[in-house]
Amino acid sequence: MTTPDDNFAALNLQLPPAPTPKGVYKPCLIVGNFIYVSGHGPYLPDDSLMTGRVGSEVDMAFGNAAAKQTGLAILATLTAALGSLNRVKRVVKILGMVNAVPEFGEHPKVINGCSDLFAQIWGTENGIGVRSAVGMGSLPGNISVEIEAMFELES
Repeated sequence: MTTPDDNFAALNLQLPPAPTPKGVYKPCLIVGNFIYVSGHGPYLPDDSLMTGRVGSEVDMAFGNAAAKQTGLAILATLTAALGSLNRVKRVVKILGMVNAVPEFGEHPKVINGCSDLFAQIWGTENGIGVRSAVGMGSLPGNISVEIEAMFELES
């Protein structure tokens, strides 16, 4: 049986640096058997961000890629805090926010970029939790996507 760390390694993806707070908050917080991850943006390995409003400046495919990249930033924070993705038992909840024009209505398809990544790492049973995908009039720094998440930890 493969582990989440094994599954991530098999994807041949690169984690960006774990983002540092840009305000007064913690990147993540462990409470009981859960780890809550603050809103993350689509950080690239060079610490730059994927920006642009979906539906005008960038298309849905770019938004989906930004959501995947945001998922990688979340994984970087989890790895920094926990030492290993194997300490995460399951994805509990994802809140995905898409910087989109008012006419754009495909927010779930954008956030699937992150959800699909997590399903590849923890499997469909533990890698898919509850989720909301909503549109925003703007996001900090004109990032395309922001995602916050909650995970259950192994006992």
